[in-house]
Amino acid sequence: MEKEAKKEGFRKYLEASGVLDALTKVLVALYEQNDKPSSALEFVQQKLGGPSLSEYEKLQAELSDLQIRYNELLKENQERCRELEELKHIQIEASAKEPDVGSGPDEELKNTVVVKS
Repeated sequence: MEKEAKKEGFRKYLEASGVLDALTKVLVALYEQNDKPSSALEFVQQKLGGPSLSEYEKLQAELSDLQIRYNELLKENQERCRELEELKHIQIEASAKEPDVGSGPDEELKNTVVVKS
């Protein structure tokens, strides 16, 4: 008796969640196909929203290619960041070696007083 109650509970769960309705619609669509598909399972998967096996394999290959490209771009970005840090370091060193403001030849000209006779 408990087994029957479990079955009934599960059936109600499937019905309430819309699974029975979705499966019924897919099976009716398959039944109404004049030219039956070579793979009923692929037909059901497509109708329920899942990719076909060939589409899945294509997506897996694309994912693999994109992962490789991502890794290449990440490495390139890290290299550019390293180069940028080196350039910043060089700029800091160069600005530290420049003479102090006010002690250059331009500053000397500004401080010169011109006397008119």
